[in-house]
Amino acid sequence: MLKLDEMLKRAHELQDRIEEAREGMKALRATGESGGGIVKVTLNGACEAISVRMEASALAEERPVLQDLIAAAINDAVRRVTELQKESMGSVAKQIGLPPGIKLPI
Repeated sequence: MLKLDEMLKRAHELQDRIEEAREGMKALRATGESGGGIVKVTLNGACEAISVRMEASALAEERPVLQDLIAAAINDAVRRVTELQKESMGSVAKQIGLPPGIKLPI
């Protein structure tokens, strides 16, 4: 059984690594798209929008269709960011020696 001071040291190390991972995630980029690439939205690892790109043909669509394309591209980008976050936090857990599948706060 680990001693209390050892457990506290590991907890502090884990907290530091999680914070480093969070900061590193801001540098990540994920692009979601819809309409076969007609609309593309890029988010950073904190799910903040970096850019929105639309081909000229998207502007010819009716407003509800364009709104749906933008929403779908955002949702795709969020899904991709979430995958990157899981990979990043899984790497942190592995480095610390935690068992696979443990969920760490993002």
